[in-house]
Amino acid sequence: MNPLPVLPVRVELQEGDVEQLLALNIVHKSILYAFYAGSLFAIAFLVLRTKLIPQPVLAAMPWSARIAPERFSRRAWIIMAGSALATGAVIGGVTLFVCEVVLDVFGERLDVDTRAWAIAAFSGVCLAIVNLWRASWLRRIAAVLSAVLFLATAALGINAGYGLNTTLGELLDISNYRHLTLPKLIPKGVRRDSEALWKTWRAPAGMRSQGDSGLVTIPASASGFKARDAFLYLPPAALVAEPPNLPVLIMMMGQPGGPQQAKLAVPQLDAYAQAHHGLAPIVLTVDQLGDPYKNPLCIDSARGRVYTYVTSDVVNFVRSRLNVSSDRKQWAVGGYSNGGECSLAFGAKRPDLFGSILDMSGEIEPRDGSVVNTLRAGFGGNQRKFDAEKPANILRKHHYRDEVAVFTSGGLDKYYTKDANTAAADARAVGMTVYRMIGAGVDHRSSAIVFGAQVGLPLLGDRFGLSPVGGPGSPGPLIRKPV
Repeated sequence: MNPLPVLPVRVELQEGDVEQLLALNIVHKSILYAFYAGSLFAIAFLVLRTKLIPQPVLAAMPWSARIAPERFSRRAWIIMAGSALATGAVIGGVTLFVCEVVLDVFGERLDVDTRAWAIAAFSGVCLAIVNLWRASWLRRIAAVLSAVLFLATAALGINAGYGLNTTLGELLDISNYRHLTLPKLIPKGVRRDSEALWKTWRAPAGMRSQGDSGLVTIPASASGFKARDAFLYLPPAALVAEPPNLPVLIMMMGQPGGPQQAKLAVPQLDAYAQAHHGLAPIVLTVDQLGDPYKNPLCIDSARGRVYTYVTSDVVNFVRSRLNVSSDRKQWAVGGYSNGGECSLAFGAKRPDLFGSILDMSGEIEPRDGSVVNTLRAGFGGNQRKFDAEKPANILRKHHYRDEVAVFTSGGLDKYYTKDANTAAADARAVGMTVYRMIGAGVDHRSSAIVFGAQVGLPLLGDRFGLSPVGGPGSPGPLIRKPV
């Protein structure tokens, strides 16, 4: 009996092909619907146990004897498949309960749709596993491929729900953004910080209408921290031949995540710049994690000297490579979720560096999963060191005379809205000028970043002197009033 012929297959991907693949929009409906439909088809195929090859065709093949027969009645098999789906759902539910409630792996409760996707993935994989039993090798291959499809579909569904990683490269933490060429540096002393820019700035003819964004590499000379490339936004005013000294906002994203997620705020930054003659803060989003699945807690420790990286390496990079103001009132530190807690801690520790804080749905204290794990892994079991790094305790050691703190969160985000309320009260109690905004219909996902930028930028712009107080783009008198 002749074996099946083996045909050599050679697949070569050019550099441009790889870039296009990494840039694939994985939250586009056409992509998502294709995976949803494929998974439903796979479930139907595995449940009905339809023949992969019609029996007359199979019998005529010389190698058909190599295919094991599938000896199940239709009724018995459907019962078995249904039991597999139900068993998978139970296993998924129990696993989530243990991870969320017993072990507190995530440090918070997962959203309903995330749980649903996880349970669906467990069910699908369980169905694929029973299809390996007493089946032909063709069906076993189909079952394995189906299991991979179910996992991929669940991952894409969860990712689309959060809306933070829009491309395949971002989901895989593979950078697919270009590196920026920084504008020419104006020598110190040529541009001096004087009056508010909204009074003195005149946009030159031919200035572009939108800013530019991309990656920059920040040397970790002082910290040695292995950070990923930062994401830099330069407003139109920063790209002209004679740029003014602009304010700067240093941002950090959540965990898991990375600097490229700051692209979600670019439309808001461009809109602000267009309303203010090209003026907007330079926004540098840095990596405080080093790896999306590691959390060094924004402190200096054996897991990474993150505090030194941000307050020394990043600050020195900005001062030496960008045309920015030297006035502390023109510097702000901000972040989302994990990055929000980091920004509050850094701003509270270093009011000499940062005159403003933008905390978007930030955590209330350093967290790496459960409190027990945070204490053990982050602080070596030393409760005193853990307490010393909590923003509330840092704030109590100071009294702030000229510090602005903006706290934003979503109306649908009960967990972080409670934390933001507490953090805002703590900041107000020690003298900070506090603004507290809650967005209707906003949750703890991409909408939290968009909302934070929409209401936070005008407030910071007023602080930076990019617009008169209450000028274009201001969020309005009701939410402008300090808490």
